[in-house]
Amino acid sequence: MKRKLFCEISPLTYKISEMKCRAVRNISDVGHDFAKTKGEKLPEMCYAHKSLIRRKLGNVDMTLQENKAVNLAIACSKINGILICPGEEFSFWRLVGLPKEKDGYKRGLVISRGKVSDGIGGGLCQLSNLIHWMVLHSPLEITEQHHHDALDLFPDHDRQVPFGVGTSIMYNYIDYRFKNNTKNTFRLGVKVGEEYLFGSLTCDRELRLKYDIVCENEYFTRESDGIYRNNEIYRNIIDVRTGNIIRRELIRKNHARIQYDEKYVADRITD
Repeated sequence: MKRKLFCEISPLTYKISEMKCRAVRNISDVGHDFAKTKGEKLPEMCYAHKSLIRRKLGNVDMTLQENKAVNLAIACSKINGILICPGEEFSFWRLVGLPKEKDGYKRGLVISRGKVSDGIGGGLCQLSNLIHWMVLHSPLEITEQHHHDALDLFPDHDRQVPFGVGTSIMYNYIDYRFKNNTKNTFRLGVKVGEEYLFGSLTCDRELRLKYDIVCENEYFTRESDGIYRNNEIYRNIIDVRTGNIIRRELIRKNHARIQYDEKYVADRITD
């Protein structure tokens, strides 16, 4: 039998492990130059995106989706307007802080150790996903990003971005971070509308490059332990003046076991 990790022994040991991870993170952050100043929208649009707030995710209770909208609105108020100046690093959790019920956060959908559950502040990964998607379309350098590795948790429903470019976050030791190593200043704008979560990334001067994210070689395979989604995510870096691709980067190669009924992908499975 596989030996349990300390955090798996009991709820108490899990809590102790969590407190340790948070403390280690706080210590390691000493001396970092984090973005913390807000400002007005900058003149040059780098990228804008929106994502549907209330998506049907398998058999997930839609009440959790309604609660997510509340959670997103609170978190957006902490991030909207943040400036990322040259040399500064953006940290999702440094800005948002620990989601607490007394601050208005509600129980929303969370993914913990590969399983769907609910918790206070659940659903904030949609905000980190939106920010990550915009950052991929910029020269900003991603310094920390986590993913629900090797799992495809929900069937496609109004999917707007390729599978495999999402983020996983958990206060405060599983963070989403990026750094501005350019000479430009960037600004993040995020807000919750009636149906969509909106985001914009603006800059103080025109950029000479643009970025295109593409999904290639996507297919499903039947393997001994289930059905797997496979794909490759690339980023094309394009010279704005000529339209030529000057560099092509493999962002991620996915091989993820689906966690839902195979009927949703039956016509796409390669045996």
